[in-house]
Amino acid sequence: MVKKKMKINDLSIIVGGQAGDGITQAGINIGLACMRGGLHAFGTNDYQSLIRGGHNFYIIRVNKEKIYSQMDYADLLLALNQETITLHKDELNPGAGIIYDGDEIKLKPEEFEKAGFKLFPVPLGKIVRDLKGQSIVRNSVITGAALALVNYDLDVLLGVIRDSFEGKEQVANLNMEAARQGFNYVQEHFKDKFDIKLEKASEAPGDKMLLTGIEATGLGAIKAGCRFYAGYPMTPTTPLLQFMASMQKEYNMLVIQTESEIAAITMIAGASFAGARAMTATSGGGFCLMSEGLGMAAMTETPVVIVLGQRPGPSTGLPTYSSQGDLRFAMHAGQGEFPRVVVASGDVEQCFVNIQEAFNLAEKFQVPVIMIADKYLLESHKSTPFFDQSKVAVDRCQLIMDEYTGTEEYKRYKLTESGISLRAVPLTKGAIVRANSDEHTELGYTAEEPELTIEMNDKRFRKLEGIREDLENYETISMYGPEKADVTIIGWGGTKGPILEAMKLLEKDGVKANYLQIIYVMPFPEAKVRNVLESAKKTVMVENNKTGLMAQVIREKTKIDVNHIILKYDGRPFNPISLAKQIKEVL
Repeated sequence: MVKKKMKINDLSIIVGGQAGDGITQAGINIGLACMRGGLHAFGTNDYQSLIRGGHNFYIIRVNKEKIYSQMDYADLLLALNQETITLHKDELNPGAGIIYDGDEIKLKPEEFEKAGFKLFPVPLGKIVRDLKGQSIVRNSVITGAALALVNYDLDVLLGVIRDSFEGKEQVANLNMEAARQGFNYVQEHFKDKFDIKLEKASEAPGDKMLLTGIEATGLGAIKAGCRFYAGYPMTPTTPLLQFMASMQKEYNMLVIQTESEIAAITMIAGASFAGARAMTATSGGGFCLMSEGLGMAAMTETPVVIVLGQRPGPSTGLPTYSSQGDLRFAMHAGQGEFPRVVVASGDVEQCFVNIQEAFNLAEKFQVPVIMIADKYLLESHKSTPFFDQSKVAVDRCQLIMDEYTGTEEYKRYKLTESGISLRAVPLTKGAIVRANSDEHTELGYTAEEPELTIEMNDKRFRKLEGIREDLENYETISMYGPEKADVTIIGWGGTKGPILEAMKLLEKDGVKANYLQIIYVMPFPEAKVRNVLESAKKTVMVENNKTGLMAQVIREKTKIDVNHIILKYDGRPFNPISLAKQIKEVL
């Protein structure tokens, strides 16, 4: 494949080194500096499941226009060790630059010049040693060097570093000086030696945020009124536990790191039973352990919200990589049959909105709601405008916490036409609240009569009709691109970004493509999906799994087979150039 030269103001950078070298922070700082200059940014990380050692890298891409994912090739390689150059030199565009420590890494310039690359040795270690800093400070030196090479504003980067070490003035000053010296070294030795120059955009800075899907989910949960979060650390949702813990005092929440995932699911069920909006998060292995508690919440009609972050399985699989292999698991986990809602966000804004919708749906219909997302979406950074906080209003529905004033004895599981029973919390005046994970009577007493068993099952499943009616007011699918297209691409979750970028490339090649994003998976928006697919010329499904799980669901629900399926299941996300090539090959 011909590697495409990136345009000015569209810059991709790979930062690489060992775990513990501050790789991700270096990439984030570059992204933040560019964003403060009015540019758009997207960053994604790749790290092994080691606390220290092992190769880590972060790809940061910035552009004057909106961007949605990383690209296949980079323009700059910031190498904190020799291994980074060995592993990534084939992922560089022609004319790309490599910044490295010339004192520590010995390269043969003629080999790289022959390949079309430019070398920029910078004494990273010496600068840090002269400043009496620790080795990790090299990441600030190399970020300063990188921005000097593309002629970007140093003051913006220094502001980012200062803010990132708020309350730690000595550390902030050390890193700012390290960045300044890296910047000055490149200005003195390599000024105008690199072709790509990065300019600030004309729009005013400060109108965007750079955040991950995890952070957007946490912000949405807080906005929705989450008051209790319980979780056991498990990649890729550990950062959500950390984020919620950092916010608990400011927003009057209780956040607990539990001893297990079983404890987490049962604790949020207990908190919800007591009237608090409650949530947990885990990945596939933890969700396995939660399945019994999920069934208990369903039987007791206790609203719970679960974030399921996907990584490759089975078993431990690839703990720090990405996948979309848990779709069926989310749809069918738990003993027996019961209604649930499954929603799959595709970008940071949808994470913010969908988690709020999840809390409303869980409480209104007294069912479990699962937000399923892949590690790629949850941990990647994307610049986005400040969220519209009026988009979703908190709706606590049929919940009474003060006094029950009904004319009959309170029945927690009263048989109703909608399947929804009035929900009171314990100690509500005038009501005795019973919860029972066995099949039960309307009052909550254990019962095993055949007729009542049928009635209670039917009651719970009648909620689905109301859920479907409510979802008519939600964005259950989303369409992008022209109404009439040569090909309709179908995807869900974190494939959204690479698909949108691939569509740009296809358009340049004269291929009209549109994109159907499926957001709500259960209940499945059958009519809407069928309408799109029946009017499509050709369809291509794009998924990060081995067996085309969403394609299976579409066939099951609509009786329509997609024409082609493109799958990737190596733990890594799709890249736009290679994806566009694959799509063209099947047309």
